[in-house]
Amino acid sequence: MSKFVRIALAGAGLIGRRHAAAVRTCEAATLTCIIDPDPDAANFAAEHGVPCFRSLHDAIAAGGIDAVILASPNRAHVDGALSCIAAGLPVLVEKPLADTVEGATAIAEAGEKAGVAVAVGHHRRHNPLVATAKEQIAQGALGRIVAVQGFAWLMKPDDYFNVDWRRRKGAGPVYLNLIPDIDLLQHLCGPIAGVQALESNAVRGAEVEDTAALLLHFASGALGTVTVSDTIPAPWSWELTARENPAYPATAQSCYTIGGTLASLSLPDLTLWQTSGARSWWSPVSATKLICNFADPLVRQVKQFCRVATGVEPPLVSARDGLAALKVIEAAKNAAATGSAIAVDP
Repeated sequence: MSKFVRIALAGAGLIGRRHAAAVRTCEAATLTCIIDPDPDAANFAAEHGVPCFRSLHDAIAAGGIDAVILASPNRAHVDGALSCIAAGLPVLVEKPLADTVEGATAIAEAGEKAGVAVAVGHHRRHNPLVATAKEQIAQGALGRIVAVQGFAWLMKPDDYFNVDWRRRKGAGPVYLNLIPDIDLLQHLCGPIAGVQALESNAVRGAEVEDTAALLLHFASGALGTVTVSDTIPAPWSWELTARENPAYPATAQSCYTIGGTLASLSLPDLTLWQTSGARSWWSPVSATKLICNFADPLVRQVKQFCRVATGVEPPLVSARDGLAALKVIEAAKNAAATGSAIAVDP
C-alpha cells in the first residue's frame, strides 16, 4: 500500500464528481484514475490530471489502484463490485448496493468469502448530526419509539430524464431517492419487518414510478409512514434540509419526525420536543436544539473508506447494511405491485 490510498473512481456522473471532489480534499487519499466510457469523462479526468479508462477491467489491469469507488449506474454495481472483490480491491459502492436483492446478496457474500471490504455509499450515516441523533435514541431520550414519519419530496427537472436508464426499471425515486431514507430510519429506529405500499407514475407515465407511499412496520412494534415523489416542488427532503450538498438550496424545514414515549425528535434540525411537566397533552411542550459539529459527510465517508482500505476499521455502512435497506425497498415494490403487506426477510 502506498503512502496515500490510491482510489479509482468508476462513474463520472453527478455523484461521481462529488466523490472526486471529496477524494481531492482527503489527505489520506489520491485520485488515481477515472473509469467511464462517456466521452465527457476524458475531459473530466484531464481536469484532475489523471488517466481515463473505458472499463473497470482495463483500469484494474493497468495497476496502481488500492481501492475503488463505484459510482456507476445501478445496473452495473454487481459486475463492478464483484470485479473489485476478485481483484482484492476494497470497494465503496454507491447506493443502492445493487438493483436486486439477489445481486446485493452476491456482493455481500463474495466480499465476506474473499475477505475484501465492501462499503456502501449511504453517506448520511457519516453526518455528525446523525451520530448525535443516534446517541440520543440509544441513551433513551425518546423512550420507546412508537411512530416515525418521513418525507422525500423533491422536483427533478425534465432534462434529468434525458439519461435513458433513469426512466427504466431499477431507477425511479423509490430505488434512487428513498433507499437512503430507509437506511437511515433503520439505523436510527431498528429493522423494518414489514411493508405496505402504493405507487403511481401518473405524472410522467414512465416505466418507473414518480410517487410512492409506504407504511412501515418496525420489528420493535413501531409504525412509520414515508412518502417519496420526484414531481413536487417542496422543502421536505433530506437534500433540501440537511445542507450536505451546496447544489441544493437549503431550507429551514425537517423531513423526519421520530416519536417516542418520552419525547419526539425532528431531523435534520435536531429538535427534541418534550413536555415540561407531566407527560400529558395538557402540559406545555418545549423544544431543545441539540448541538453537533458540521462536517461534509462525503468527505468523512472517504476518510473512513481510507481507513477501511488500510484495514484499520470495518466499513461504517457494510454490504449487509446495504442489503438490508434494499430488502425493504424490494418489499415495498412487491407490496405496491400486489396490493399486499410484504414481510421483510430479516
